[in-house]
Formats: sequence, structure tokens, C-alpha cells
Amino acid sequence: MQPRNMSMSGVVDLAAVKAAGEAKAKAEQARVEAARQGGGTAVPPSALVIDVDEAGFERDILQRSAEVPVVIDFWAEWCEPCKQLGPLLERLAAEYNGRFLLAKIDVDANQMLMQQFGIQGIPAVFAVVAGQALPLFQGAAPEAQIRETLDQLIQVAEERFGLTGIAVDADADTAQAPAAPVAGPYDALLEAAVTALDSGDLAGAVQAYKNVLADDPGHPEAKLGLAQAELLRRVQDMDPQQVRKDAAEKPQDVTAQIAAADLDLVGGHVEDAFGRLVETARVTSGEDRNAARLRLLELFDVVGTDDPRVTKARGALARVLY
Repeated sequence: MQPRNMSMSGVVDLAAVKAAGEAKAKAEQARVEAARQGGGTAVPPSALVIDVDEAGFERDILQRSAEVPVVIDFWAEWCEPCKQLGPLLERLAAEYNGRFLLAKIDVDANQMLMQQFGIQGIPAVFAVVAGQALPLFQGAAPEAQIRETLDQLIQVAEERFGLTGIAVDADADTAQAPAAPVAGPYDALLEAAVTALDSGDLAGAVQAYKNVLADDPGHPEAKLGLAQAELLRRVQDMDPQQVRKDAAEKPQDVTAQIAAADLDLVGGHVEDAFGRLVETARVTSGEDRNAARLRLLELFDVVGTDDPRVTKARGALARVLY
């Protein structure tokens, strides 16, 4: 299969990442801090290829992209082209020696990320540079074309954001492994939630996140995880065609509009979801209006409260309500 360009219109959970100007500022801040501390720590060659899941996406991809371009390989065990592309990308990551970091995401175990990137087929390869997501190619592309794409990515990362990669210590893999970090108070519960999500046990994931929030109501990871798990649980048994039909035929039916808004968000149509619920609040009253308002607030948590689309929708909702 030949590579083709892909649309980023389905991305949701990069909602926490802002505009390119702000991303560039963050990257610059990270470089300044690294310089202040005497430069970044060299990593072993084995650290150039990492497995990433939904729980570690922000830490391992978004945050790391402020110091090095992160190439994301979306794959699955059953995908034959993935078995050709994956080893090639891993070999190139070692050869490029820190100029980019390769993150591998198993789509079967991380359905939310697959939906958020709007992926229609695998293998699919993206990059994140200073928080900015870029589609690279889809399918098992020829090595020469992949090298050309990587060279262009590295050039853009260096010229636009000053990212020159990370230092690699070729002898570090033979050094003694560091002591395991001390587990936090909620690590076991959060891990249980991720395990439940990976196995499709959405009810179990919801309960695990609720267990964390029972002790720490403001825990950011648990709050975000709960909002995402509850959204997935709501839509898993929906008939999308029927939901869309009901929403089109019953514009003042709050139940129909809420269901359609959930589908909008899962499909990556963030502004459509928000606009639908703001309009529902405008044309309804009483309990119906409050139901639309509450669901909109829940969807704000899924996207991230610092996202500009959330700020815009909050203002629109306030004008409708007050």
C-alpha cells in the first residue's frame, strides 16, 4: 500500500495542546531549563523506541516532543504491513541516533487514541513536534521515502522550534539499571483503570477512576480518565445512523441531542458537539436545559478545560443561560 496524506480533523485528545506559537515557546522554555541544568541527560539506545499507552501519552509523547520530534507508529499484532514497517522504523530510530524518538502504540489496546487521531487504517505514522501533531504517511512505505520524510521532519523541528534531538550514550544499556521508582498512592488504582480499558471493561475502568476521586476529588489524571471512560461506555452500544436520524428529526429532544453530541466528540468533531449542546440549551428550558448544560460540562472535561474551544463554548453557554 502506498502512503497517502491523512486528515487531522479527528484529533480530540491533543486538545490540551495549543497553537504553534505557544508550542514553540514551551519548547524554548524546555531547552532553556535543560541548558540551565547543564544539558539534557544522555539516554541509552534502547530508550529511542518506546511503547506508549493512553495513560502515558501526555508524559511520553507530548512532553517529550518539547525536546525531540516524536514519531508515532500505530500498529496491531494482526497487521501484516505493520510487521514490515515496525522493524524498519526501529532500525532507523537507532541509526538517526537521537534525532527523533519512536513511540509505538498498539491500536487494539488503545482504541481512544486511535479514534482521537482519526485513523482509518494501519500502519499509520504521525509525528508530534513541540506539541504539534503532523500526519506523515499511512501504509508500508519504501525505506527511501521514509528517510526523506524523516529528514524533512527533523529539518522542520530544528528550523521552526530549535529541536536538535537528544544525546545518546551508546554504553548506557550495559550500565546498572536504576532503582524502580516508588509507587504513588494511586498508582495501583490508575493501573487497574488502564488495564480495564485495555480489556474493554469500561465499567471497571469507570469504577477504578471513581475510587481515586473518592479520596482525591481533584486528581487530574483520574478526572480525565473518568470522563473519557464514561464517554466510551455511553457510545459503545449506540447505532450511529439511528442516533443521527433522531437528532436531525427532533432538534428539541434533549436526549437525542446529547447522544449525538457524544458521537460528535468521539468522532473528533469537538466544536460540533459543543455547538449542538449550546443550541439545545438555547431552545429548551427547565430540566432539559440543565441536562444539556451538565453533559456539556462533562465533555469539557474530556477535551481539557484549557483548550480554546472549551473557553469559547463556555462563553456561548453563559450567553444562552444568562
